[in-house]
Amino acid sequence: MKGWIEKGERLNELLRTQTFPLAIKLIKSETEIPEKATRPLRDLKVKVALCQGITMSRRYGWTVGMTAEDLGCSIALAAYGWKKPNDEMAMAKFLLKMGYAASIEAGVNIAKEVNRFEEGEYVGIVFSPLAWTKIVPDLIMMYGNPAQIMRLIHASTHHQGNNVTCSFSGRAASCTEGIIQTVLTGEPKAVIPGNGDRVWAMTQDDEMAFTIPAAKLGSIIEALEVTHERGIRYPIPICQRFQPEVKLGIPLDEIF
Repeated sequence: MKGWIEKGERLNELLRTQTFPLAIKLIKSETEIPEKATRPLRDLKVKVALCQGITMSRRYGWTVGMTAEDLGCSIALAAYGWKKPNDEMAMAKFLLKMGYAASIEAGVNIAKEVNRFEEGEYVGIVFSPLAWTKIVPDLIMMYGNPAQIMRLIHASTHHQGNNVTCSFSGRAASCTEGIIQTVLTGEPKAVIPGNGDRVWAMTQDDEMAFTIPAAKLGSIIEALEVTHERGIRYPIPICQRFQPEVKLGIPLDEIF
């Protein structure tokens, strides 16, 4: 566990994100949830959306464990294979009703694009701040501003030179386009948070997310360090070698 904690501390030093980078583990048994982890239904007496579990962990510093009984979001329940919809067209009908789709056919096509796990593949998920993680992660998730996410993209392309390819829908983003897509592809992904992320998990307007397979975290930190040493770093070292002038072109040193 020490190695993961050290990686979390190094990410904090290199990127200085406002919230904690997270270790995330998909579990096949509830016994894999750490004993002192927060369980939303048991401890908070409410079911929450998966993205709210992310927020609790990245903002409060909690280790959060969730299974189907903790989850109050039907979209995530279906995407994670924890509850099969009674109506196979339920997602398409929802998209049509909310105006996300112009027709039922468009709704069906959108629904097909949603990243999913097979039913029964996992029984739950655990979030824990990486710098004091209580789990060995399957992937890492970070929230940051566009400049911080840019640095992670730099690092992801450093070793092989391949662009980071992403798929965006503006819906169910952190839970499917972030976590599930990264697990299924084994590749880092930039994430534009969806409407649910913003309404329920209170993701801010200036935030994006980035997910990294745990096996690639070491190489990404190495790449961040190399570019950091060359001056490509965060906070961005903006150019300041110029003399300021006020309107009409009068130099400040002629005024004061």
